Amino acid sequence: MQNYFNYFTEIEERFSQRKGMIHMLSTLDWALVEIWKDAGIPLEAVLRGIDTAFDHWEKRPERHKVRKVNSLAFCAQEVLTAAQEMALASVGAASANSQPRDTGFDSERVAAYIDANAHEVANATVAQSAQPVLAEAVAACREIAQQVRAGLCTNEDAEQRLTVLEEKLTAATMAATPSDRLLAWRSEAEREVAPYKRKMQAAQIAQLTQQFMHKRMLESSGIPRLSLFYLS
Repeated sequence: MQNYFNYFTEIEERFSQRKGMIHMLSTLDWALVEIWKDAGIPLEAVLRGIDTAFDHWEKRPERHKVRKVNSLAFCAQEVLTAAQEMALASVGAASANSQPRDTGFDSERVAAYIDANAHEVANATVAQSAQPVLAEAVAACREIAQQVRAGLCTNEDAEQRLTVLEEKLTAATMAATPSDRLLAWRSEAEREVAPYKRKMQAAQIAQLTQQFMHKRMLESSGIPRLSLFYLS
Protein backbone atom coordinates (compact mmCIF):
# COMPACT_ATOMS: atom_id res chain seq x y z
CA MET A 1 0.00 0.00 0.00
CA GLN A 2 1.16 3.52 -0.69
CA ASN A 3 2.50 5.46 2.26
CA TYR A 4 -0.09 8.22 1.79
CA PHE A 5 -2.84 7.55 4.27
CA ASN A 6 -3.24 11.32 4.71
CA TYR A 7 -3.33 11.81 0.92
CA PHE A 8 -6.70 13.56 0.85
CA THR A 9 -6.03 15.74 3.89
CA GLU A 10 -2.70 17.08 2.64
CA ILE A 11 -4.15 17.88 -0.77
CA GLU A 12 -7.09 19.70 0.82
CA GLU A 13 -4.75 21.67 3.10
CA ARG A 14 -2.41 22.69 0.27
CA PHE A 15 -5.27 23.80 -1.95
CA SER A 16 -6.71 25.86 0.92
CA GLN A 17 -3.31 27.44 1.60
CA ARG A 18 -2.86 28.51 -2.01
CA LYS A 19 -6.46 29.66 -2.29
CA GLY A 20 -5.99 31.77 0.85
CA MET A 21 -9.05 30.46 2.61
CA ILE A 22 -10.43 27.21 4.02
CA HIS A 23 -11.70 25.07 1.17
CA MET A 24 -13.61 21.88 1.90
CA LEU A 25 -13.26 19.46 -1.00
CA SER A 26 -16.41 19.24 -3.11
CA THR A 27 -17.80 16.06 -4.64
CA LEU A 28 -15.97 16.92 -7.86
CA ASP A 29 -12.71 17.51 -5.95
CA TRP A 30 -12.98 14.21 -4.08
CA ALA A 31 -13.69 12.36 -7.30
CA LEU A 32 -10.59 13.86 -8.88
CA VAL A 33 -8.40 13.03 -5.88
CA GLU A 34 -9.65 9.45 -5.99
CA ILE A 35 -8.64 9.23 -9.64
CA TRP A 36 -5.14 10.47 -8.79
CA LYS A 37 -4.90 8.07 -5.87
CA ASP A 38 -6.08 5.10 -7.93
CA ALA A 39 -3.63 6.04 -10.70
CA GLY A 40 -0.77 5.92 -8.20
CA ILE A 41 0.14 9.58 -8.62
CA PRO A 42 2.47 10.45 -5.72
CA LEU A 43 1.30 13.01 -3.20
CA GLU A 44 4.37 15.10 -3.95
CA ALA A 45 3.34 15.35 -7.61
CA VAL A 46 -0.17 16.50 -6.67
CA LEU A 47 1.14 19.16 -4.31
CA ARG A 48 3.67 20.32 -6.87
CA GLY A 49 0.96 20.52 -9.53
CA ILE A 50 -1.27 22.60 -7.24
CA ASP A 51 1.59 25.02 -6.55
CA THR A 52 2.44 25.32 -10.25
CA ALA A 53 -1.18 25.97 -11.23
CA PHE A 54 -1.54 28.73 -8.63
CA ASP A 55 1.87 30.20 -9.49
CA HIS A 56 0.77 30.56 -13.11
CA TRP A 57 -2.60 31.98 -12.12
CA GLU A 58 -1.08 34.54 -9.75
CA LYS A 59 1.19 35.82 -12.53
CA ARG A 60 -1.75 36.64 -14.76
CA PRO A 61 -2.78 40.27 -15.15
CA GLU A 62 -5.78 41.10 -12.99
CA ARG A 63 -7.95 41.63 -16.07
CA HIS A 64 -7.41 37.98 -17.02
CA LYS A 65 -8.43 36.63 -13.62
CA VAL A 66 -12.06 36.50 -14.64
CA ARG A 67 -12.86 33.28 -12.80
CA LYS A 68 -11.86 32.37 -9.25
CA VAL A 69 -10.11 29.07 -8.58
CA ASN A 70 -12.87 27.03 -6.97
CA SER A 71 -11.92 23.44 -7.79
CA LEU A 72 -8.93 21.12 -7.92
CA ALA A 73 -9.87 20.54 -11.55
CA PHE A 74 -8.10 23.85 -12.23
CA CYS A 75 -4.85 22.07 -11.31
CA ALA A 76 -5.49 18.81 -13.16
CA GLN A 77 -3.11 19.32 -16.07
CA GLU A 78 -0.29 20.58 -13.89
CA VAL A 79 -0.67 17.57 -11.57
CA LEU A 80 -0.32 15.16 -14.50
CA THR A 81 2.67 17.10 -15.81
CA ALA A 82 4.35 16.98 -12.39
CA ALA A 83 3.72 13.23 -12.17
CA GLN A 84 5.23 12.67 -15.62
CA GLU A 85 8.29 14.78 -14.77
CA MET A 86 8.83 12.84 -11.55
CA ALA A 87 8.52 9.54 -13.37
CA LEU A 88 11.00 10.60 -16.03
CA ALA A 89 13.43 11.81 -13.41
CA SER A 90 12.96 8.59 -11.42
CA VAL A 91 12.28 10.67 -8.37
CA GLY A 92 9.56 8.47 -6.91
CA ALA A 93 7.24 9.32 -4.07
CA ALA A 94 9.97 9.59 -1.47
CA SER A 95 13.73 9.92 -1.38
CA ALA A 96 15.94 7.07 -0.22
CA ASN A 97 16.87 9.01 2.90
CA SER A 98 13.34 9.75 4.03
CA GLN A 99 11.84 7.90 6.95
CA PRO A 100 8.48 6.16 6.46
CA ARG A 101 5.57 7.86 8.16
CA ASP A 102 3.83 6.32 11.10
CA THR A 103 0.49 5.46 9.55
CA GLY A 104 -1.11 4.73 12.92
CA PHE A 105 -2.83 1.75 11.36
CA ASP A 106 -2.61 -0.75 14.19
CA SER A 107 -4.75 -3.88 13.90
CA GLU A 108 -7.40 -2.80 16.42
CA ARG A 109 -7.89 0.57 14.75
CA VAL A 110 -8.25 -1.06 11.33
CA ALA A 111 -10.63 -3.72 12.65
CA ALA A 112 -12.80 -1.13 14.41
CA TYR A 113 -12.98 0.91 11.20
CA ILE A 114 -14.04 -2.13 9.17
CA ASP A 115 -16.64 -3.10 11.79
CA ALA A 116 -18.07 0.42 11.74
CA ASN A 117 -18.33 0.27 7.96
CA ALA A 118 -20.07 -3.10 8.18
CA HIS A 119 -22.67 -1.50 10.45
CA GLU A 120 -23.21 1.38 8.03
CA VAL A 121 -23.50 -0.95 5.05
CA ALA A 122 -26.07 -3.05 6.95
CA ASN A 123 -28.20 0.09 7.40
CA ALA A 124 -27.77 1.39 3.86
CA THR A 125 -30.80 2.01 1.66
CA VAL A 126 -30.64 0.05 -1.59
CA ALA A 127 -33.09 -1.53 -4.01
CA GLN A 128 -34.22 -5.11 -3.46
CA SER A 129 -32.03 -6.39 -6.29
CA ALA A 130 -28.87 -5.07 -4.62
CA GLN A 131 -29.61 -6.40 -1.13
CA PRO A 132 -27.90 -9.81 -1.60
CA VAL A 133 -24.65 -8.04 -2.50
CA LEU A 134 -25.16 -5.74 0.48
CA ALA A 135 -25.57 -8.70 2.84
CA GLU A 136 -22.50 -10.36 1.36
CA ALA A 137 -20.45 -7.20 1.93
CA VAL A 138 -21.57 -6.94 5.56
CA ALA A 139 -20.58 -10.55 6.30
CA ALA A 140 -17.28 -10.17 4.46
CA CYS A 141 -16.37 -6.95 6.31
CA ARG A 142 -17.04 -8.58 9.68
CA GLU A 143 -14.92 -11.58 8.71
CA ILE A 144 -12.06 -9.34 7.59
CA ALA A 145 -12.24 -7.39 10.86
CA GLN A 146 -12.00 -10.61 12.86
CA GLN A 147 -9.03 -11.79 10.84
CA VAL A 148 -7.26 -8.44 11.23
CA ARG A 149 -7.70 -8.59 15.01
CA ALA A 150 -6.36 -12.16 15.06
CA GLY A 151 -3.34 -11.23 12.98
CA LEU A 152 -4.48 -13.46 10.13
CA CYS A 153 -4.92 -10.64 7.62
CA THR A 154 -2.45 -7.84 6.86
CA ASN A 155 -3.54 -4.29 6.08
CA GLU A 156 -2.49 -4.84 2.47
CA ASP A 157 -4.66 -7.95 2.16
CA ALA A 158 -7.55 -6.21 3.89
CA GLU A 159 -7.28 -3.26 1.51
CA GLN A 160 -7.43 -5.51 -1.54
CA ARG A 161 -10.46 -7.41 -0.26
CA LEU A 162 -12.25 -4.20 0.76
CA THR A 163 -11.60 -2.71 -2.66
CA VAL A 164 -13.20 -5.72 -4.35
CA LEU A 165 -16.21 -5.49 -2.01
CA GLU A 166 -16.65 -1.80 -2.73
CA GLU A 167 -16.49 -2.40 -6.47
CA LYS A 168 -19.20 -5.08 -6.22
CA LEU A 169 -21.36 -2.82 -4.03
CA THR A 170 -20.96 0.07 -6.43
CA ALA A 171 -21.82 -2.02 -9.48
CA ALA A 172 -24.88 -3.63 -7.86
CA THR A 173 -26.23 -0.36 -6.48
CA MET A 174 -25.60 1.50 -9.72
CA ALA A 175 -27.45 -1.17 -11.68
CA ALA A 176 -30.43 -0.85 -9.33
CA THR A 177 -30.54 2.96 -9.48
CA PRO A 178 -33.35 4.48 -11.61
CA SER A 179 -32.22 5.92 -14.92
CA ASP A 180 -33.64 9.37 -14.20
CA ARG A 181 -31.50 9.66 -11.07
CA LEU A 182 -28.39 8.55 -12.96
CA LEU A 183 -29.16 11.13 -15.63
CA ALA A 184 -29.54 13.86 -13.00
CA TRP A 185 -26.17 12.98 -11.47
CA ARG A 186 -24.51 12.93 -14.88
CA SER A 187 -25.94 16.37 -15.68
CA GLU A 188 -24.69 17.66 -12.34
CA ALA A 189 -21.23 16.23 -13.01
CA GLU A 190 -21.10 17.82 -16.45
CA ARG A 191 -22.05 21.22 -15.01
CA GLU A 192 -19.30 20.92 -12.39
CA VAL A 193 -16.67 19.87 -14.93
CA ALA A 194 -17.67 22.36 -17.65
CA PRO A 195 -15.48 25.29 -16.48
CA TYR A 196 -12.36 23.11 -16.56
CA LYS A 197 -12.84 21.17 -19.79
CA ARG A 198 -10.09 23.08 -21.58
CA LYS A 199 -7.59 21.93 -18.98
CA MET A 200 -8.50 18.23 -19.20
CA GLN A 201 -8.44 15.53 -21.83
CA ALA A 202 -11.60 13.74 -22.95
CA ALA A 203 -10.60 10.53 -21.15
CA GLN A 204 -10.02 12.46 -17.92
CA ILE A 205 -13.40 14.16 -18.19
CA ALA A 206 -15.17 10.84 -18.77
CA GLN A 207 -13.39 9.23 -15.82
CA LEU A 208 -14.11 12.18 -13.55
CA THR A 209 -17.78 12.19 -14.53
CA GLN A 210 -18.07 8.48 -13.75
CA GLN A 211 -16.29 8.87 -10.41
CA PHE A 212 -18.55 11.81 -9.52
CA MET A 213 -21.64 9.68 -10.23
CA HIS A 214 -20.29 6.81 -8.12
CA LYS A 215 -19.71 9.13 -5.19
CA ARG A 216 -23.18 10.63 -5.47
CA MET A 217 -24.70 7.15 -5.64
CA LEU A 218 -22.85 5.90 -2.54
CA GLU A 219 -23.81 9.04 -0.62
CA SER A 220 -27.49 8.74 -1.54
CA SER A 221 -27.56 5.09 -0.45
CA GLY A 222 -25.66 5.66 2.78
CA ILE A 223 -22.89 3.27 1.75
CA PRO A 224 -19.48 4.23 3.21
CA ARG A 225 -16.16 4.03 1.41
CA LEU A 226 -14.50 0.81 2.54
CA SER A 227 -10.90 1.51 1.57
CA LEU A 228 -8.43 2.09 4.38
CA PHE A 229 -7.55 5.36 2.65
CA TYR A 230 -10.68 6.77 4.27
CA LEU A 231 -9.61 5.79 7.78
CA SER A 232 -9.16 9.21 9.37
